[in-house]
Order: sequence, then structure tokens, then C-alpha cells
Amino acid sequence: MELLTGILSAFGLSASTGLNAYIPLFIVGMLDRFTDLISLNEPWNALSHPGTLSALGVLIVVETFADNAPIVNHLNDAVQTFVRPAAGAIVFAASTNAATDLHPALALVAGLLVSGTVHAAKTTIVRPAVTAATGGLGNTPVAVAEDAVAVSVSVAAVAAPFIGILLLIMFFGPVFYIIRWTRSRLNQTQPSRSHHEFRNV
Repeated sequence: MELLTGILSAFGLSASTGLNAYIPLFIVGMLDRFTDLISLNEPWNALSHPGTLSALGVLIVVETFADNAPIVNHLNDAVQTFVRPAAGAIVFAASTNAATDLHPALALVAGLLVSGTVHAAKTTIVRPAVTAATGGLGNTPVAVAEDAVAVSVSVAAVAAPFIGILLLIMFFGPVFYIIRWTRSRLNQTQPSRSHHEFRNV
């Protein structure tokens, strides 16, 4: 049971880094430093060092502004293509090392894949669909929602891993429904436009 909860916790944390690279790392460091919910082993306990926590706090602020600014958010997502999977690998390895005997190399690869998958879904599917459906007006609310989910899932992944996974499902379920609805609407309007343009010619 401890192995299962440890793996679920790691999956929840690494998935959260696909939404925001720094929030899960900051939360894990804070929980290790100030609570008994997680106890990081070396070298991962560097996450709870005051200097690391301060740097992560600054990066969270920068990421939040960049993710909400038009045009800048696309540049930020391009940079985060490398940062978020790396953060996912670190937090997966750190959390499993604290709770299980999973091999560090396997943990790093698993975290990289989980975070990279969530990041890819966010940047290539979710954000373009939201932009198409709202003309870009929905990007800021979605960015705020992503950060809120990253915080909630990160805390829950450590304190109650099953709830953390449930929160992820609850977030991505409606998101993918909206994406499917948007695509169906676009597919319905494109033929009618083509037909109208043909008649005008």
C-alpha cells in the first residue's frame, strides 16, 4: 500500500509540473521543511533549503505573469518545454525516493514522461482550443485555473494521493469535453463557409 500511495503521489506531483514547473517543487520543499507529510532524502532535500525556496518563489511569480501575458505566454510555453519535464523528473524522483525504493533512473524517466505529456496537452491542445473558442480572452482564466489545480493537486498528492489523482481527472475531464465541443463547432462551420464562398464565386 505504501508503494502504491508513493507512486500515486509522484504521478500527481509530476503531472502538476506540466501545468506549472515551480509550484510543485516549492510545495514539496515547503512541506519537507515545515511538516512531517514528506521527508526528502539526499540530494533531493536541497528543495527545502531556504535559498532554493526563495528562488522557486521568485520563479513562480515570473511564471505567473508570463503565463497570463498575451504573446509572452507562447514564448514562455516554448521555454517551458524543457523546464517542465525536467521539474517533473526531479519531483517524481524526490517523492518516490522519500516513500519507496523505486530506482532513481526509472523515477526520473517516469516523471519526465508524465510532466512532458501534460505540458504537451496544455500547449498543443488545450491553449489553442481555448484561444480559438474565445479569441484569446479565455487564456487568462484558464492560466489561473491551471495554477490553482497545480497547487491543489500538489498538496493533495502528498497529503492524500488518491484525492490528488481525482482532482486531476476532475480538471482534465471538462477540459477535454470543451476541446471536443470546440472542434466539432469548427468542423461544422468550415464546410458552410466553403459552400458560401463557392456560391459567391
